[in-house]
Formats: sequence, structure tokens, C-alpha cells
Amino acid sequence: MKKAISVLSGGLDCTVATSVFKDDFEIHAITFDYGQKAFKRELQAAKEICSKMGWTHEVIDLPWLAKISNSSLNTDEDIPELSESDLDNLEKSTESASSVWVPARNMVFTSIAVSYAESIEAEKIIVGWDAEEAATFPDNSKEFLETFNELISVGSPDNIKIEAPLIELNKEEIVKLGLNIGAPIELSYSCYKGSEKQCGVCESCMRRKRAFKSLGMKDDSEYEI
Repeated sequence: MKKAISVLSGGLDCTVATSVFKDDFEIHAITFDYGQKAFKRELQAAKEICSKMGWTHEVIDLPWLAKISNSSLNTDEDIPELSESDLDNLEKSTESASSVWVPARNMVFTSIAVSYAESIEAEKIIVGWDAEEAATFPDNSKEFLETFNELISVGSPDNIKIEAPLIELNKEEIVKLGLNIGAPIELSYSCYKGSEKQCGVCESCMRRKRAFKSLGMKDDSEYEI
């Protein structure tokens, strides 16, 4: 079977994105440890997802990224808490995105994934980039995807392509897709803070909660709030 690399944090988006290819590719998932507060829970989620789906899983340590980062995800800085109305407030959501921004994170992750793909002759790299987060995270955008694929076509001798099946979807559409294709979204973990239960008030939790609420569906994940 053809091989694909999945950049899998254990979150909702990457879980659904990877599941799109579950029937046609041998999935090799990689989870990055860059000193993020949520790593322990992300790793737990990623392992459980891979175990259920029969995907291989590997952790890649990036201590240097933790060392240079000034993000609230992996420093002592408090992670912003948002209300549901803040999600559509560009100023508020931009402030939140700026706080959690890890320097060049997706560029780093995707470059490493290309190296991994070359090493095992995988032809696809699966990422969970989506339209809703692209509004404040430029490395989730369609332009970033297309540009990175152009870079790979120039810089790699292999025929490798990044696949971002959620690139034009919002969170509600992502949840709906995940349910339709049997993605194990009940095992996914979206919280920035890393508590055992998802905090329910960080931007990532709020976007996830709003999506299920809009669909009138129960999220089987547990929240503190």
C-alpha cells in the first residue's frame, strides 16, 4: 500500500484530515515535542488514535524550538482565554493567535515531514490546516500550502505532496466530515493548556465547542468548563 506521513498532534483537525486517507494509505504518524504545555495529553491522544486506527506512531523531539520560543504554548506566559463572541472578533482572535504563535512551527514541522517522507518513500504528507484558523495563522492558509508544495517540487527529488483536505473548511464542517468518515474524533484532544480534561476556555477549545454546539451534537470529550 502507498505510504503517507501524518503530522498528528492528536487534535481534532489532524485526526479528521488523516482519516480522509485511512483506507488508501499506510499511515505513519509523527508527533512533535517542542516543550508545549499540552504535550503529555497530545501524546496520549495521538497514541490512542493510532492504536485504534492501526497507524504507526513516532515522537520527534525539538528541544531547540522550545528553547527559542516565546509562545504562551511553551513558556510561563498565560494562555489567553476567550469567550465565544471573541472568536469572530478579529482583534481578539489575532491577539490570541499572536500569544500562542510558535516561531515558524508549521514550516519546521512540514520540512521534517518531507525528510521523513523521503526516507520511507512516502508520497503524501497529511496536515490539518483549515480555513477557520487560516484567518489568524498564515501557516494554515491555502497560499502557504500551495507555496510549500512548490518548494517541495523544486527541492526534493521525490514526488511528494502535502495534502490538507480541510484547507477550505471551518470547524463545524470539519466535525461533520469527521463524523461522516468515521474519524476517531472522540479520542482527539484540542486544548492548549494540557490539563487532563480540556480547559474549555482557550481559543482551540472554544472553536471546537462551538462547532459541536452549532451542529447540535454532543462532544464526547470532557471539559473542565
